[in-house]
Amino acid sequence: MGKLTLYGIDASPPVRACLLTLKALNLPFDYKQVNLMQKEHLSEEYLKKNPQHTVPTLEEDGHFIWESHAIMAYLVSKYGKDDTLYPKDLLKRAVVDQRLHFETGVMFERGLRSITGPLFFRNQTEVPQQRIDVIVDIYNFLETFLMDTTYMAGNHLTIADFSIISNVTSLVAFKDIDGTQFPKLTSWIKRMESIPYYQETNGNGAKQLMAMIKSKSITIVP
Repeated sequence: MGKLTLYGIDASPPVRACLLTLKALNLPFDYKQVNLMQKEHLSEEYLKKNPQHTVPTLEEDGHFIWESHAIMAYLVSKYGKDDTLYPKDLLKRAVVDQRLHFETGVMFERGLRSITGPLFFRNQTEVPQQRIDVIVDIYNFLETFLMDTTYMAGNHLTIADFSIISNVTSLVAFKDIDGTQFPKLTSWIKRMESIPYYQETNGNGAKQLMAMIKSKSITIVP
């Protein structure tokens, strides 16, 4: 295999999803921190790797891949001992893909990023209630996804779980998950937290993001 290098920052949910995947596959890799607040992602060197200047970015033998879902699917497809994390069966894969698109388009864009973007880069500490309502809607959808399954896309772990756990453990900074209202979601989170490599790949970074958010003293406004 080629030498793998992941560029990112621990607080980023998409980066954490890739870290979970790398550890699940037991792959050796270098991890290089990119300080977004100091605009290291806008440096000439980084822009040559990823012109969209996002994290994560994966480097392998001079080739660069960005966008967390693309990275995870690539890693499993190339290095997985089997296809359980990203099934080859088209119907099963379609379910995983749907969950991944939900994570990107709804959880990350409409949920997390709609708050953290203005908060971190424009210091807008007032969060409209409608943003919180979107998060509750997200929790409801996740509870539905788990209605008849153990994991987000079936009865075994997939990259959809890695992607969603990294995001949902970030959204809780703005809205706690009521175990009575969302029992299946709560149980799934505990199941994910029991993964041996969970704390180092997602738990610590989620705590970092939580601390960054709490330091801003946000106010929910109508």
